[in-house]
Amino acid sequence: MDFLMSGLAACGACVFTNPLEVVKTRMQLQGELQAPGTYQRHYRNVFHAFFTIGKVDGLAALQKGLAPALLYQFLMNGIRLGTYGLADSSGYLHTAEGTLSPVRSAAAGGLAGVMGAYLGSPIYMVKTHLQAQAASEIAVGHQYKHQGMFQALTEIGQKHGLGGLWRGALGGLPRVVVGSSTQLCTFSSTKDLLSQWEIFPPQSWKVALAAAMVSGIAVVLAMTPFDVASTRLYNQPTDIQGKGLMYRGILDALLQTARTEGIFGMYKGIGASYFRLGPHTILSLFFWDQLRFLYHSYTK
Repeated sequence: MDFLMSGLAACGACVFTNPLEVVKTRMQLQGELQAPGTYQRHYRNVFHAFFTIGKVDGLAALQKGLAPALLYQFLMNGIRLGTYGLADSSGYLHTAEGTLSPVRSAAAGGLAGVMGAYLGSPIYMVKTHLQAQAASEIAVGHQYKHQGMFQALTEIGQKHGLGGLWRGALGGLPRVVVGSSTQLCTFSSTKDLLSQWEIFPPQSWKVALAAAMVSGIAVVLAMTPFDVASTRLYNQPTDIQGKGLMYRGILDALLQTARTEGIFGMYKGIGASYFRLGPHTILSLFFWDQLRFLYHSYTK
């Protein structure tokens, strides 16, 4: 039940934040491995990107990749939050004195994130391909010609085998380890502190909401460089063997990005990242916390 509630919470958040994920993906691919000022900026900021995509590609394009996004969120966060919830309920995250251990919380969050992200990696890759698809006048990054999630998975599997479906999976793991450990550690720690300080009434939904808002800021700052590199790893063109033609791995992607686009290139689209990751973190953790509270209330 922990896994089911976690997956449903993440899917609920995804419905609201997927348009922001589309914007984030395109802004991260814009000007890929090009020096600042040498390329046309189709998307100047988050709001301009929304307007441009809606105007050129149509409003429906803001929900591109929704099917794989929902499936990925259910798989990845169902495993991630469900595993973390089990560790929490079993008492692993707390010391003998009953206080929350940030080290254990971060370790559990990172390990749970790795498990979920690796299993869901093929879905995440297809989601990235679909969200990057755009009309030629505003296209950024490599353009795959997929017709949908199942067609894309079938085509990649037939061309490159199982290895092709998990291309970029290892490179995407640092992104999830950093993001998941930061998110769950800061969420649990902040929630614990707010409860101790008694700022809100006991069991108030405001405790979970405030903790999720703090967690969202921490996640964006820690994860954005890895998120940029991961998006580019998944979206890069491949040779006939399915090997990436632009990057050898996550470290190479980070180094090439920093060398050609500067340090700010590693934080490209950070505004879009917060507008997406912030609400998604807040909504998913809030839904997760409330679903668990309701479930345990009715099963006592």
